Formats: sequence, structure tokens, C-alpha cells
Amino acid sequence: MSIREFIDREVKGNEVVVFMKGTPQFPMCGFSGQVVQILDHIGVPFKGINVLESDELRQGIKEYASWPTIPQIYVKGEFLGGCDIVREMFQAGELIPLFEEKGVAVRDRAIG
Repeated sequence: MSIREFIDREVKGNEVVVFMKGTPQFPMCGFSGQVVQILDHIGVPFKGINVLESDELRQGIKEYASWPTIPQIYVKGEFLGGCDIVREMFQAGELIPLFEEKGVAVRDRAIG
């Protein structure tokens, strides 16, 4: 399987996937950490894939979306963006509606 096939399978096989430096439990850069914090805060389950495990993966994900930076967030097979976009959408109150619109479960923070 090529690296592009692997990336494509992960993007299309998970509701929300984050290609990041480190893991959700141990982010290895501030931007990846911010994305994890935001997704955890709004209660969106996601799969984190550590691009530091492979140079081929780290380069491949940049080519996959023609996006030069990591982390990269995909929702229901579509590229959402990187840390800045996710943070801006969260701050503007647009992130939860986007997930709900795409049918991704979001924990109700009013309860928890």
C-alpha cells in the first residue's frame, strides 16, 4: 500500500481524523496540542495519526491536501484545515455547527 493509499483510507474511514505531531495524549507541538484541546473541549471523538513516525507520512500528508503545515484535520473525508482555521472557527462559534451539519456527534457541554 502506498502512503497516499494509507492516508486516503484513514481520511475516508474515520469521521474525524487529525494528522498531527505526536498523539492526542502527548502532542509534540503547540499547534497539534491546540487542536486536540479544542476537539476534546467540544467533545468530538477523533483519530490522531502521528506524522512523526514516518518521514514518508509527514511529506505525504502535505501533498495529499496541498497544505504545507501540520496538523491537518479531516471531517467525513473532507479537509477542514489546520490549527488556525479550527481555532478561528471555534472562537467564532462555527465549529460545533459544522460538525453537527456533517452528522458528527458533539457532546453537549451544557450537561457535562
